[in-house]
Amino acid sequence: MPERIFIGVAWPYANGPLHMGHIAGCYLAADIFARYHRMKGNDVLMVSGSDAHGTPITIRADQEGVAPQAVLERYHAQFLDTWRRLGISFDLFTDTHTDNHRRIVQDFFTTLKDKDYIYPDTMLLAYCAGCNRFLPDRYVEGTCPHCRNEGARGDQCDACGRTLDPIELLNPYCSICRATPDFRESEHYFLRLSAFQQPLLDWIESKEHWRPNVANQTSSFLRGGLKDRAITRDLTWGVPLPPDGPDAVRFQGKRIYVWFEAVIGYFSAAVEWAQRSGNADAWQDYWQDGDTRSYYFIGKDNIPFHSIIWPAMLMGYGGLNLPYDVPANEFLSLESRKFSTSQNWALWVPDYLDNYDPDPLRYMLSINMPETGDTDFSWAEFVRRNNDELVATWGNLVNRVLRFTYRNFDGQIPVDALPPEDAETALLSAARRGMDAVADSLEHTRFRAGISQAFGLAQETNRYLDSRAPWQAIKTDRAHAARSLGTAIQVLNCLKVMLSPYLPFTGQKVHDFLGLDGDVTAEPWDFDALIASIRPGAPLRNPSNLYTKLDVAAAEQEAGRPGVPA
Repeated sequence: MPERIFIGVAWPYANGPLHMGHIAGCYLAADIFARYHRMKGNDVLMVSGSDAHGTPITIRADQEGVAPQAVLERYHAQFLDTWRRLGISFDLFTDTHTDNHRRIVQDFFTTLKDKDYIYPDTMLLAYCAGCNRFLPDRYVEGTCPHCRNEGARGDQCDACGRTLDPIELLNPYCSICRATPDFRESEHYFLRLSAFQQPLLDWIESKEHWRPNVANQTSSFLRGGLKDRAITRDLTWGVPLPPDGPDAVRFQGKRIYVWFEAVIGYFSAAVEWAQRSGNADAWQDYWQDGDTRSYYFIGKDNIPFHSIIWPAMLMGYGGLNLPYDVPANEFLSLESRKFSTSQNWALWVPDYLDNYDPDPLRYMLSINMPETGDTDFSWAEFVRRNNDELVATWGNLVNRVLRFTYRNFDGQIPVDALPPEDAETALLSAARRGMDAVADSLEHTRFRAGISQAFGLAQETNRYLDSRAPWQAIKTDRAHAARSLGTAIQVLNCLKVMLSPYLPFTGQKVHDFLGLDGDVTAEPWDFDALIASIRPGAPLRNPSNLYTKLDVAAAEQEAGRPGVPA
């Protein structure tokens, strides 16, 4: 029976292009997962959008002297183009500056407030005399009190992953004018996170399937005790408080803080998707049916927001599904250095796509995905893997089988083949086991293992062809050659499906080469059906190269220019 899968993917700040670290952090993994489940026949909804109200957008707007709306619109359009070119298959990629999102955030606020999970109180906020204003948390930088990282921000330390308040920073300074802020009292609303300490502890006991990094960071955070957190700020850009509340006048001019409202975007995006689909209630299947499994794909710097804060908000609101899994990835570095947009050390995805095909990048980031620890992207390794693995293993297998068959069997899948022998039976059994193994890996969000298993089958098929040598056999025993080529084509059809979640563009090419119509994404993840769909005498299409071999010198050239201006 089909399963229902909800996939929420981290909301990127719409303040600059996407770089390779973003893709490796969550977007590629989410897309592979969604594509696999769709091919399995499951009911999938994958949503995300541009984070419109994060402080990085206002910083960018201040630097350019434009309105935040202009920054949002520019980069949201670029994100949509990047997803299309890279093959990231969102069902909806929206943004948090919609009327729908504002309405739902205000409903969350009101519901939690009515249940006494939100209350007003005063707090000390950083005030910069040089800028003559209260500073958003990200405008305050300093030294983390926990790990002594000197580049911590007022909302979070990226080095140790702790969420922070600006007043906790050692040696704080304004990131705009570098002045030392003073802290002044300001009245705000707080989320009573402390009320969810025990419910969350009880809830995570059942999460034995979580990755160790997520489980450990969540447990550590909870053991430290939950503190109530302010959810409003003195801002002019963001979701306003409900206009009809009893304290509306007193809190006029304040905005709901982005860390609270952005995660609600997962729910508001589902509601928006339902409205666009023509069935306004369709979101209920994904949020109120307890059999639906909800996955949140994020980077490790966002773990507490998705494993603690968002579940607490959902518990308080009531009636909506809690996360089933939070498969957070670690970080990707570039040429052994941390990505840094401020230091112009980044590899921007739009720039890559202007010069190279998408699937080689998807392959490199899949086989090197930072699932259990940080990994590195280097141009030398990218070129090596493209040439030695994509071209020499998968591309070579497709070409040697389909080109030879097309030329020697009248452009058709061979007929009059000899009955299978042990070698054919063994290869088909390996293909069946391979499909099961890749499925198991993808079910459990082990993406590196899955693509390695698929390439293992491709290598085994190449060895089978080497032993059967149909290019020699055809000279003396055409039926023998037909048998080995027909068997290899059956395995190609399975590999096409196994690799399509990872390599959708070349998966479609192989599908077309095999003479099959329609979209490869409509193919079933079903070994027997895939074998049966290869019919002797069916026409093939004249194949071409799947991949382009790259010049090794290109690696040196590219490594010298990673920081293409955003």
